[in-house]
Amino acid sequence: MATNRTFTMIKPDAVANGHIGNILAMITNGGFKIVSLKLTQLTVADAKAFYAVHAERPFYGELVEFMSRGPIVAAILEKDNAVEDFRTLIGATNPAEAAEGTIRKAYATSIGENAVHGSDSDENAAIEGAFHFAGREQF
Repeated sequence: MATNRTFTMIKPDAVANGHIGNILAMITNGGFKIVSLKLTQLTVADAKAFYAVHAERPFYGELVEFMSRGPIVAAILEKDNAVEDFRTLIGATNPAEAAEGTIRKAYATSIGENAVHGSDSDENAAIEGAFHFAGREQF
């Protein structure tokens, strides 16, 4: 059963390039309510823990390095069918394949530096939201 909350991060590339405001505007214009929001920076240990599911993948080291190199914006979003609708809004991982009007088409520079993270399931949204907003009931 689909929940009405999801998790997102505006990644270090988009933060460094000054896209926080434009991305948040796309999110709210897409019908999402921002329930929780914070600017923070992942330590290497945080990035390793958050992306532990990818630890055996060849890109894991680069991903950890990238995600810990600068500030991120973490957010809990609310909308009916939140996970699926947000995945549509962010677009394909590869910005060259992302649809017009998606966040990644507008702000991603490569597959690796793709501007935003969006949870891929209700279960992962709950886990990822709790990771960044520990001690708060999010889902």
